[in-house]
Amino acid sequence: MAVKPQARQSGYASRNALNADQLKRGIAERSKARGDAPEVGKWLLNHYYRHLVGNFEPARRILTLEQAAEALGAEPPSWVPRHLSDAGKNSQQTPAPLVWVDPHQAPLLAQEALLVEFLTSRQGTALAGKLDRINCPQALALWQKEHAQMAERVELGWRKSNPEALLARVTTAEHVLQELRPESPSLRAEMAFESYVMRHCLGQFADRRALTGGYGERYAEALEQRRMRVFSFRDSQGQPHITISLIVQADGTLTVEQVKGKQNRPPVERYYQDLLQCLNALGTDQQTPADCIAIGIVRTEVGWQRIETVSDPAAQSRLVACYPQLYDCLDAPSAMVEWLVAGRQPQQFLQTAPHAASVKYATRHIFCERVERSSDAPLYLTEDVQWPDMTSPLAGEIQAWQARAR
Repeated sequence: MAVKPQARQSGYASRNALNADQLKRGIAERSKARGDAPEVGKWLLNHYYRHLVGNFEPARRILTLEQAAEALGAEPPSWVPRHLSDAGKNSQQTPAPLVWVDPHQAPLLAQEALLVEFLTSRQGTALAGKLDRINCPQALALWQKEHAQMAERVELGWRKSNPEALLARVTTAEHVLQELRPESPSLRAEMAFESYVMRHCLGQFADRRALTGGYGERYAEALEQRRMRVFSFRDSQGQPHITISLIVQADGTLTVEQVKGKQNRPPVERYYQDLLQCLNALGTDQQTPADCIAIGIVRTEVGWQRIETVSDPAAQSRLVACYPQLYDCLDAPSAMVEWLVAGRQPQQFLQTAPHAASVKYATRHIFCERVERSSDAPLYLTEDVQWPDMTSPLAGEIQAWQARAR
């Protein structure tokens, strides 16, 4: 299972990354944690790193020292002022742009995952010894081409589902969560059936008759070696609608890796409630993958929930601290969450205004340029607001935050 990459240019653009060291360190740490083959880790540190610095989007353009300090959360290194100064001069040779790339954003991690899938599937092939000659844009183009070919050949890969390859784990009112049994002789055939119906690469084997090689080999080996568990969310007719993969950690805990609907799209919303029931029954750890974030489903300390139903202020704060984009999904964000957003990403209030009066007042400068003052303008846009229930420490905190914001 994977996600479709965006089109990329054929080489690496000339660009400087403000957090280049952080990007490279993140690649190395994730590769080590996954246990990537040495040649895969080496390729990622070379080509994927260069791709992140030169080509990856979205990337934040850094034009001033203030922007650099805000992005880093610290004083920029000494080379940054010189670089920005050179960029501001009128010269025939314009310095390369300076950008900051969020190292934890879901698109970056998803793209890295599909590249690892592509590279791992090359092990044992003639291409394995030539990886260094393939740059990242070329690898992404090959991935895209191969998945287009998979779609064309999918009719040739049909297999009949075998009940002996399945084990019912969770039963809901209308669906059954079936686990693909790793010890079953029909495991690979069942993977091929899942891929045929779902139109993804879980069971796409290079040799369709022998069910070996290609993307399917990677997943089959992980299942057979008990490093991964795969579940199929099926209806009463036995037709799959969602494929869920879990990583089995060294201590036996389960981490949700992917939750895919048909053609690697998000699952259909009418299945969400049953999906939550299934996820909660699996006993996973506290991590939430990008697939679940995208559909507003999150893992909290009390289990899997729809983000809008998370009402505990502490739980809301933990979620928004890890996933700031989820703030807009909360039906009733607490004042604690809104202060967190105000301190880290106040521009989010341009999309969803804060509810807490104190936060509205503290962030009024965001709205002043966009809201025309009138006699019926909101009270928080005026300077002489009276707050009879506000304590002196809180008022001082707001004033200090206001001073920093200016």
